Amino acid sequence: MSNPLAQLISVADARQLIQQYAKPLPVKQWPLQVAAGCCLATDVKSAVQVPAFWQSSMDGYAYAWEAGRSEYELVGEQAAGKAHAEPLQPGQAVRIFTGAALPAGADTVLMQEKAAVNNGMLQVQDELLQRGANVRPPGSELQQGETILPAGTWLTAAAMGVLASTGLPSVPVYPRPSVAIIVTGNELQAPGLPLQYGEVYEANSYALLTALQRLHIQASVQRVPDDPAALATAITQQLAKCDILLVTGGVSVGDYDYTPQALAAAGAITIFHKVKQKPGKPLLFAMRGQQLLFGLPGNPASVLSCFYQYVLPAIGSVMQLPLVLSSVQLPLQHAWQKPAGLTHFLKARVADGAVSMMQGQESYKLRSFAQANALAELPADQTQWQAGDLIQVHLLPTPY
Repeated sequence: MSNPLAQLISVADARQLIQQYAKPLPVKQWPLQVAAGCCLATDVKSAVQVPAFWQSSMDGYAYAWEAGRSEYELVGEQAAGKAHAEPLQPGQAVRIFTGAALPAGADTVLMQEKAAVNNGMLQVQDELLQRGANVRPPGSELQQGETILPAGTWLTAAAMGVLASTGLPSVPVYPRPSVAIIVTGNELQAPGLPLQYGEVYEANSYALLTALQRLHIQASVQRVPDDPAALATAITQQLAKCDILLVTGGVSVGDYDYTPQALAAAGAITIFHKVKQKPGKPLLFAMRGQQLLFGLPGNPASVLSCFYQYVLPAIGSVMQLPLVLSSVQLPLQHAWQKPAGLTHFLKARVADGAVSMMQGQESYKLRSFAQANALAELPADQTQWQAGDLIQVHLLPTPY
């Protein structure tokens, strides 16, 4: 008898093939407002120095420091964004605020907690104060022409802030891919509408849209019945406007599983179909030109497991970002066993430095996935684990 697993590829081979074919998208010059979460494609240099002037680092009083002098005439104030009209003369001081430019003639700021003002005179109450204290020199953050951030930098909140501080309107990035989702199945009904007997509410697009939104990716969704011609037409239409296509359902071997042939009819070339894993064994990966196409199983837990293990890293490759789940080795809280032959991705819960498997591992059960915070990866050939054994655990993204 032939081995039913002989035509399936391993999880490791599936990962390697996806990374082999997932190439970076062409670089685009994107406005700063929409570049968040992307990867810088080139070094970015500053056109200005930051700060551009001598700047107070705190609220206090600015003046020209003189050794031994403890009293200054208070002649005005200097707020952030304003310029003092006249240079300060020796023995004069102004009230100054954090971020404000020092008036000409000033070189030191006395913090307000170390000062007293009586009859328009400033008394210095800081015997340790030195010339230049509490002042940010021009260019102390960035010099003109200095590299702000190097190529390969992930544009996090802090990265976006420092780019904006130099006045840049746009930056060169590996852009986010455009993603389309096609949901197949005659049995699917949209939430909010009444169910007929035999119908189920469609959940996969909601799960995928939410996972993509964490990456700042807004995807389109199209629902298609189990009809090979309609599916091929929908695939062709979506491929005209996306970089990555996700098709859920119709990817197995049933009489109504039309996704493989519909992808082929739309000009896609299958790289692999079926992986030695559970859930998600029917996973299909195909290419059309540089476009990535994933045929995801229809069961909701399978969809999310495949997304996190395969689609997410592929998005990372085209964006040149390490978009993979963080992985750790943790001890198992209880014994576990499974048949040999398939890698298992199990909904799991990490707590107190250990991991336990959730109840409800079936691929149609999504509530247990919603309560999980990790996926445990159990190798294909191992069948038994004892409490305390270390296993590989992929940590799921935390809530917003």
